[in-house]
Amino acid sequence: MAWSLLVAAALLEIVWAVALERSDGFTRFGPTAVGVIAAVLSFVLLAFALRTLPVGTAYAVWVGLGALGVALAGIFVLGESTSVARLACLLLILIGVVGLRLLEG
Repeated sequence: MAWSLLVAAALLEIVWAVALERSDGFTRFGPTAVGVIAAVLSFVLLAFALRTLPVGTAYAVWVGLGALGVALAGIFVLGESTSVARLACLLLILIGVVGLRLLEG
């Protein structure tokens, strides 16, 4: 259950980061509200996951999945540039997250 909460928290991290970009410096109410709500929910879910998971593992997975997701959203949704090197680095993040999951059990 803790891992499911952690993944949900990471997905919400992606939502708030993209909403923050869309908020235009907090001048657009809709994206700002979505971003703030998603950020709070992400922290709450992370806190619940930390009841069971070690903080180092949980935080690394939360940040890693969030960073990976935001980078992919930037590429596929926001039209950011991509390169083989960038994709390789993102793959390394994914490998690290999977490794932490497998080692933590």
